[in-house]
Amino acid sequence: MDFQLNEVEARVLGSLVEKEAATPEYYPLSLNALCAACNQKSNREPVMSLDEDGVLDAVESLRAKGLVLRTSGGDHRVPKYGHRAGEVFNFDRREQAILCVLMLRGPQTVGELRGRTERLHTFDGLAEVESTLDRLMERTPPLVQKLARRPGEKEPRFAHLLSGEVAVEAQPVQPAAAPQHRPAFEDRIARIEEQLSELKQQFEAFRKSFE
Repeated sequence: MDFQLNEVEARVLGSLVEKEAATPEYYPLSLNALCAACNQKSNREPVMSLDEDGVLDAVESLRAKGLVLRTSGGDHRVPKYGHRAGEVFNFDRREQAILCVLMLRGPQTVGELRGRTERLHTFDGLAEVESTLDRLMERTPPLVQKLARRPGEKEPRFAHLLSGEVAVEAQPVQPAAAPQHRPAFEDRIARIEEQLSELKQQFEAFRKSFE
């Protein structure tokens, strides 16, 4: 693979792959429909606000890479766009579903991928998702990478490599709180104050007994 996708190209390609599988009756997509798909507030991380010019620039770049086709004429009164990801990368439906969701939602765990690919392909279980990820990582060049767990994370996440290597954001390490040591004389003063308070209470009680 001698190209890398920028974030808008990845969003456009992922949206086309998603709509072909999830809503085939509306596929291929017009520019207006593709722009709406890219800017969805659901199933997108991060949410984008792309205009038609920006989407069209990404489409033309993807066409030059052989990843998008434009169709017009016949039943299509306006130009419509479809993807060629399956042919270019020789994906099966499982691989295509995984890459699609990674392009649309960023790095994810195995469990998240299984749940979020449901509309595109139904995996039998987590093991099938893991084996699909393994195949994508074993490709030459690899199309997926396993990210190192960050502090506090229980499960590793996976990211696509269509836009190059993913840099793991380092989380700031919170310094351990310094142990609180009170000087010995402060402890003695605290104990004396407690004793004085008790003596005062006893004296008040004794005084009231003579009233």
